[in-house]
Amino acid sequence: MTGAGLTTDRLLLRPWSSAELAAVGDGERLADWAEDFPAEGDGVIAGFLSAHPEGLHPYGHRLIVERDSGLVVGSIGLFWPPRDGALEVGYGVVPSRRGRGYAPEAVRAVVEHALTGPDVHTVYATVELSNPASVRVLEKAGLRRRSGDATTARFRAVAGD
Repeated sequence: MTGAGLTTDRLLLRPWSSAELAAVGDGERLADWAEDFPAEGDGVIAGFLSAHPEGLHPYGHRLIVERDSGLVVGSIGLFWPPRDGALEVGYGVVPSRRGRGYAPEAVRAVVEHALTGPDVHTVYATVELSNPASVRVLEKAGLRRRSGDATTARFRAVAGD
């Protein structure tokens, strides 16, 4: 991934470094991580990226960093390449930083960025209905609920909407 990060009013969304991937894999803690980073999902993503570094590109996975403190508080990513013009987004913010609006802010920025990608016209996320906070994140980020079943809902943003 290029060194360029995405910025919002309160966040920097920057690429993972090889040192950060290694630290998560080795169970080490870095000084610029929130006390509860990495969460379980961050560990899964770090393992995936260590095995598949092609996920580290301008439309791939990023760390969520609080601009004020400089601490890593979560991760967010797009699962590249697009399939039929659509990309899936996944995200997580550590418990100590939830409820501050970081997740919708990060999702909104990544979705806007994704829709500038080559051959991308849709970004979607699938969420468990048993996780109403995540449902609310997607709603606040501007994604629209399009489908689902008894246990999940699928949200999406489409270029030009």
